[in-house]
Amino acid sequence: MQFSLVGAALAVLDVPEPERKVRRSQAAASDWRGLRITHIGEAAPPPRPARPARPELLPPSKVKRRKIGSASAGRVALLHALAHIELNAIDLAWDIIARFTHEELPRDFYDDWVQVADEEAKHFDLLSNRLSDLGAAYGDLPAHDGLWQAAEATADDLLARLAVVPMVLEARGLDVTPAMIEKLRGVEDNASADILRIIYEEEIGHVTIGRRWFQWLCERRGLEPLATWQALVRERFRGPLKPFFNEAGRNEAGLPSDYYAPLVDRPDG
Repeated sequence: MQFSLVGAALAVLDVPEPERKVRRSQAAASDWRGLRITHIGEAAPPPRPARPARPELLPPSKVKRRKIGSASAGRVALLHALAHIELNAIDLAWDIIARFTHEELPRDFYDDWVQVADEEAKHFDLLSNRLSDLGAAYGDLPAHDGLWQAAEATADDLLARLAVVPMVLEARGLDVTPAMIEKLRGVEDNASADILRIIYEEEIGHVTIGRRWFQWLCERRGLEPLATWQALVRERFRGPLKPFFNEAGRNEAGLPSDYYAPLVDRPDG
C-alpha cells in the first residue's frame, strides 16, 4: 500500500500530529512528482482524519474572534484560525485523492490535488512558524470543525465535494484574505502579511483547480455546470453565501458572479 498514491494519502490522513502530517504530505508529493509513486491504488479512507488532542474543537458560534491590533493576542488568534484551516485543507486534498478513485480519473486530476496538498502543507508550516515567532503554537486556542463537516456532507459524490470545498469554502478565503493582509500591514506585521499573500496567491490556483475539475466532471456526466453547481450548493452547503465577494480574485480563478450571486439571498439559507 505504501507504493500507491492512495496508500500515501492514507498515511497522511492517519497521523494525528500536525508536524508529521505536514512532513508525510510533503514526502508523498515529492514521491509522486519524482515518479517514485506511479500507481493510484484503491482503499477506503477513514470517515475522519486523525486529529491531535489539541486544539479543542467547538461549534463555530462558540469560537471567539479577536480583532487584529498592535497587541499580539489578536494576531495570534487570527493566525491560529488560519493554521487550523490549512491543517484541514491538507487532509481534504488527500481525502479527495483517496475517496473517489472509482470515478476512473485521469492522472492530471491527481497531479493537481497532490499539488494542492503540498501547498496546503507549506501554508500550515508558514503559519505554525509564525505563531512560534509570536510565542504561541497551534493547539493553544480552540478551533471549529466546520470544514470537516462540509467534507462529511459531500463524501458520497465527487461533484458535490468540488462544488462545496474549493468553489465555496476556498473561494471565501479569496474574499477575506486581502483585508487581513491590509490590516496586518497597518499594524506593521509585515511578516504575517507576507505569509497571507503567499497563501492568497496559491489559493486562487486551488479554486481554479476545483472549478476546472467540476466543469470536467459535469461534461462527463452531461450536466450544465452553472445550474448544477447552484443546485449542489443549495443542497449540500450549510448557510447562505455572504458578501463581500472579491470579484477580481474569483474571476481570476474562473468563478464569475453568475455562479454565486443568485444564491446570496436564497430563502432556505
